[in-house]
Parts: sequence; structure tokens; C-alpha cells
Amino acid sequence: MQELVERVMDARGASGAARMGGRRVAVNVAESPLGWLMSRGLVTPRQFEAGERLRADYETASLGPRVTMRWEGARVDGGGGDRLDPTTAQVSAKRRFDAAIGAAGPGLADVLWRVVGAGEGLPMAEKGLGWPARAGRVVLTLALDRVASHYGLH
Repeated sequence: MQELVERVMDARGASGAARMGGRRVAVNVAESPLGWLMSRGLVTPRQFEAGERLRADYETASLGPRVTMRWEGARVDGGGGDRLDPTTAQVSAKRRFDAAIGAAGPGLADVLWRVVGAGEGLPMAEKGLGWPARAGRVVLTLALDRVASHYGLH
């Protein structure tokens, strides 16, 4: 899905540079921070796949904040095939998510959770963690490598 908006960027990529003669660019605000890094060659396909698996587990486990009521109800015909029921699927996803975050290790899990799980951009994650600019990508790629190894990706 694309949701393009026009933003003004300066030479460093900072937004809000209109009065300093920045240029206008179209930005897809529906794109995940990890997708943005992948599209610019800043993470490898292996790292991207690891992050997407982690994000899928995060979302399946319903770890993010809810802004509305849950509308998926139980089936009255008792059907559902051989899929896991929602509660079991959530518990399984939470276990997989916790194991993957644990595999990343302390110090790496923070930026991994912020960028992949919470969908924060790297500059915002770096600021929230009190890190210097541009330090987050290096740490994120290390964390994604550990998670990829945990998932057995080659």
C-alpha cells in the first residue's frame, strides 16, 4: 500500500527545511522503517526477512496498543479448520517474539523492538535511547543478524 505525501527535505534528509531551500520529495508514510532501509540497500534481504518475521509475531501476539474494540468473534458453527484458535496463536507468537528478542541480546533488543515492533524511524529510536545520530543502523543490523541466525535464515 502506498500513501504518498509531499515533504520538504534538506541535504541531510531532515524534514522541515522549507525556508532553507530544501527540495520536495514524495514519501510513502505507509512504508515500515525496515522496508525503507531495505529499499535503500541499508539492510540485507536476510536481515529484512528476520525483521518481517519478528514484526509478524509482534502483530499476531497483539503486543501493540489497541485503539478500537476487537471485532473478531468465535465462529458459531465450530469451524475453523486446523488453524490455531486466536488465543493459542497469540500465545505461540508471543513465545516466538520473546525468544527472538532474547536471541538479539541486551543492548540490541531495544532498538530492534522500537524499529521493527513499534515502527519508529531510526532517528526517533536513536533519540529515545539517547544515542548519537547514525548509531542506530549499525546496532539494528547487528540485532537483525542475531535474529536471522535464531530463525535459521541463510
